[in-house]
Amino acid sequence: MPTLTVRYIGGPTAVLELAGLRLLTDPTFDAPGAYPIGARALVKTVGPALTAEATGPVDVVLLSHDQHPDNLDRAGRTLLADAPLILTTTAATDRLDHPDARALPNWRHIDLPRPDGGRLRITGVPALHGPEGSEPLVGEVTGFVLSGDDLPTVYVSGDNASLDRVRQIADRFPTIDVALLFAGAARTPIVPDAPLTLTSADAAEATRILNARHIVPLHFEHWGHFTQDGTTLTKAFAEAGLSERLHLLSPGATVTF
Repeated sequence: MPTLTVRYIGGPTAVLELAGLRLLTDPTFDAPGAYPIGARALVKTVGPALTAEATGPVDVVLLSHDQHPDNLDRAGRTLLADAPLILTTTAATDRLDHPDARALPNWRHIDLPRPDGGRLRITGVPALHGPEGSEPLVGEVTGFVLSGDDLPTVYVSGDNASLDRVRQIADRFPTIDVALLFAGAARTPIVPDAPLTLTSADAAEATRILNARHIVPLHFEHWGHFTQDGTTLTKAFAEAGLSERLHLLSPGATVTF
């Protein structure tokens, strides 16, 4: 079976290498600082482990959403100009106005040719960036599942906070080999009473729901609006008896499955 390699760049950004293809999640390469969003700002505390140039060319960008600077920043938008394919939400394709941006609504898929002659299937899956009813405030978000003959099945959650959405995905994909879970229990004044991404405990519960063999957390650090981090993830997975499934990477590090 072909292997999956994940290189953690920082925040929500990682490079996935699978079956000869390179995929990039939510490109964020800007320096630390305050980034305006409406009347407020999100504060980035740590820069990426690699620049966009050092990351190298990619075949596909998996963009969970475009409306928040912690998921797509200025340097990330520059990178999109040369991306051969961007898979994202319907709303993002309208705003990006990029000839190679393609909406991937829930349960729709695209099959990409692999260098070995096979196909990589990428399926859009549900995500909710906060509690039920928050979408008018936070906007549309999507996740992705990667699959194919003789390939590990990989779930990329995007900024999802809903375990109900995770259950829907588990119903469709009973075997998840690797899950990249956006965690950190993000909180902002726009939705003051609930997290906008998975808490550490919910990330562990999502692992149970998916029966995922391996978990690589993303988007749990490097921004001021995260209320939980790697320490709380380690604790939550230990309490759930799932420590052996957690792969907590340092920025710039890689793991191969």
